[in-house]
Amino acid sequence: MNGILPLWKPKGLTSHDCVVKIRKLFKTKKVGHTGTLDPEVEGVLPICIGEATKIVPFLTDTKKTYVADISLGMSTDTEDSHGYPLEKMVVNQIPSDEEINLVLQGFEGCITQVPPMYSAVKVNGKKLYEYAREGIEVERPSRKVYIYGIQYLGSNPESKTFKIEVECSKGTYIRTLSVDIGRKLGFPAHMADLTRLRTGAFSKKNSVTFAMIEKAIDDQTQHTLLKPIICGIQHLDVMKVDEETKNKVKNGQKLPFEQSMKTDPFAVLFEEELLAIYQKHPEKPGQLKPVRVFQG
Repeated sequence: MNGILPLWKPKGLTSHDCVVKIRKLFKTKKVGHTGTLDPEVEGVLPICIGEATKIVPFLTDTKKTYVADISLGMSTDTEDSHGYPLEKMVVNQIPSDEEINLVLQGFEGCITQVPPMYSAVKVNGKKLYEYAREGIEVERPSRKVYIYGIQYLGSNPESKTFKIEVECSKGTYIRTLSVDIGRKLGFPAHMADLTRLRTGAFSKKNSVTFAMIEKAIDDQTQHTLLKPIICGIQHLDVMKVDEETKNKVKNGQKLPFEQSMKTDPFAVLFEEELLAIYQKHPEKPGQLKPVRVFQG
């Protein structure tokens, strides 16, 4: 089977745990996930099966939408509720809706983040969380990320928390965003809860749970849960080719650069069939080279 399984990852499992379970359920080794979710986070985790594993890096590089709870009054070493407390402050009154909205506006667009120590970002070939577990603090490289939209969803004065919805680029740490928002409001803060509502074209509405997968397998209808591979690359531009060119594409041949694309790389289709992903040749101007070729 080839396709994308839009899994709703439950809390308590790592993304790798989910891949292992899917391999057993679908009885195939060719399975890959498209963007790690921490064990305590639930939400949309597209799982690529069969030929779809070829698009993992392209599906990973899509917009994400999250809902997060930000807790004011305490920061932690992991920037979430599971870490060791670092700084505490009494919050007599949570900021007003107007104050929170004003601060949130300042985080829209291109922002700079410093990844948390408890993250998989590598410094000198070693993951930051490995340094953190050894009690070693290292200088972390800042990175540019993009916040397409950030919306205030309301507060809970009793728990000193408030909820936001964020649409962001790949590589955005919502934990770090929560800490930075809290700091702008004048408080130490951490991310208390997180749910991923959307990855690219996949949302909570079209996701499936493990219970739904197991029932489909019992009914021998598991193939109906898979979405076509092209659903995972809807953010890429499309070049349509004729039957003669189709045969060249299927054989992985280079093509002449005859029309400009809005994205690079881009998808190549014959009628409605996804043939390949191509890009401009990095060394030969005027030519296109295949990045991925699909066997159908």
